[in-house]
Amino acid sequence: MSFGLNVRQKRRFFIWLFEGRRGSAGAPDGHHQSPWWQVMCLTGVDYFSTLGYQPGIAFLAAGLLSPLATLVLVLLTLFGALPIYNRVAQASPRGQGSISMLEELLPRWKGKAFVLCLLGFAATDFVITITLSAADATAHIIGNPFVPASLNHPIALTIALLAALCTIFLKGFKEAIGLAVGIVGVYLALNAFVIGAALLHVLEHPALFPAWKAALYASPATHGSPLAMLALALLLFPKLALGLSGFETGVAVMPLVEGEPGDTAEHPRGRIRNTQKLLRTAALIMSVGLIGSSIVTTLLIPAQQFQPGGQASGRALAYLAHQLFGEVFGSIYDLSTISILWFAGASAMAGLLNLVPRYLPRYGMAPEWAKATRPLVLLFGAITFLITWLFDADVDAQGGAYATGVLVLMTSAAVAVTLLMRGRGRQFAAFALITAIFVYTTLLNIYERPEGIKIASWFIATIILTSLISRVMRSTELRVHGVQPDPAAERLIRDSGDAPVRILAIRPGDGRREAYENKMREARESHHLPADQKVLFLEVTPGDVSDFTDVLEVRGVDVGGYKVLRATSPAIPNAIAGLLLYIRDQTGQLPHAYFGWTEGNPMVYLLKFLAFGEGDTAPVTREVLRQTEPNPQRRPRIHVG
Repeated sequence: MSFGLNVRQKRRFFIWLFEGRRGSAGAPDGHHQSPWWQVMCLTGVDYFSTLGYQPGIAFLAAGLLSPLATLVLVLLTLFGALPIYNRVAQASPRGQGSISMLEELLPRWKGKAFVLCLLGFAATDFVITITLSAADATAHIIGNPFVPASLNHPIALTIALLAALCTIFLKGFKEAIGLAVGIVGVYLALNAFVIGAALLHVLEHPALFPAWKAALYASPATHGSPLAMLALALLLFPKLALGLSGFETGVAVMPLVEGEPGDTAEHPRGRIRNTQKLLRTAALIMSVGLIGSSIVTTLLIPAQQFQPGGQASGRALAYLAHQLFGEVFGSIYDLSTISILWFAGASAMAGLLNLVPRYLPRYGMAPEWAKATRPLVLLFGAITFLITWLFDADVDAQGGAYATGVLVLMTSAAVAVTLLMRGRGRQFAAFALITAIFVYTTLLNIYERPEGIKIASWFIATIILTSLISRVMRSTELRVHGVQPDPAAERLIRDSGDAPVRILAIRPGDGRREAYENKMREARESHHLPADQKVLFLEVTPGDVSDFTDVLEVRGVDVGGYKVLRATSPAIPNAIAGLLLYIRDQTGQLPHAYFGWTEGNPMVYLLKFLAFGEGDTAPVTREVLRQTEPNPQRRPRIHVG
């Protein structure tokens, strides 16, 4: 009795774990749409939340030069990232983003290999967003004076926050734009109040600015030279790259943005304009927040407080809120910051869960369980626990990895837009310059903080390895979404009458009548086909073998009285199996397909099939039919001779 109960419990568990499998077409259609400013708040939980830790990271990276380095970052945001992503929004109105643009610009395996690498960096970006945000939320909790000292265990507390986040997704999570609007609205209002009050405090104490200026000129790194300060700021600003996060997310949520009455599915011009408003407004808000927070934290917070273990470590603006307005207001600010950091992790997890089905299933590079949300949540949850443990839940230590993911994605967007602008003179030159700046920023960040590229390399290696294993294991799936014969092909299939359709599969040749005559003579001798039996030749030309699934388009031709069906497919056996099943369903008769034996080593042909989509066609075609049609009585017949 207990054994049966355990079996039922396991069955219920697996049903629950794998329920809600998604298709492989990427993001679904029919999104609920909202005004652009509300959707901006959804992206803002990730973008704006960086104000919680960006000032501290900026000071640790640039010291007293933090305001100047932040200014360089803001200029790159407004005159580099913003124009780039305005173009990305135009080119991907359904939220495909820059990765999809590069996929189209770089076809076949070259493009897909590049996409897999970018997915590794995107996974780095999202995973570190989750762990870094949770670690900073922990820093705000521990730093609050009302929190007991017994909770001062950053790793355990961060893992507890991550576990709670995963629990939400295991139960089922839908992004609530209304909740994002409330969280972001309160957070921005509190930050505007704190930064504004801190700036007034600086103005009321006129000795603060001259003291900062004197310390800056006395620094041995600058030798009192403004040019040296500018040069040093240009060298240091890549370390502040966390302030650039949010643009890729802003484009990814385009399907949620309300368009205008004249929009069509092919040309949603209103949605594009509203998304550009979203990007522009978010960039302006963030630019003001970055500059203001950098100035007040540099001038008002002692340098030692920024160091690990200091009261401002990972929470510079929260430190000011407590210092300027007392513990009650500071605690309110802490709650708001913890909320947005928490929701930033949720937004990143949702983005990560949508990223895998958008690309990998189309490539045949995702196992079946990757179509279900809950197994992915458990996998990504375990990865976030590991990252938190490896980095000791330290915000500053994770900054380099986060910046690497952000910068590589932004560099890829710059490259995609630059390639799109080829032949457009000044526009191409301007975007090429922006791309060069992003390449420099990315390479310098990787050189200065190599932990980011190390983590990304692990993600890339894991994605490629699991993708290749999945592609091999799924190689004998049908892989044909549908069959579309032209009128001539449809007539050739229908002309068989009540007799079964007989297909003679041959390699595409030079198209001469004599070639078909010789093939027919050989086939009748090998398969003992009666002379009165009608036979259709089938030629399948290898297409883009990097594709996994496709719609099979079939053309019918007459070559000197010989009837020929022609098609192109990434996998020849799978295409033949798909056509045979189509013929069965259309005619009500089981078709017969005839093949010749392949001469050579079967292992070589197996590898050839996996790599190039062709090989020992007959046995693979039969295996595809066996997996697709479990009833042997309804399976098309395969003959080899």
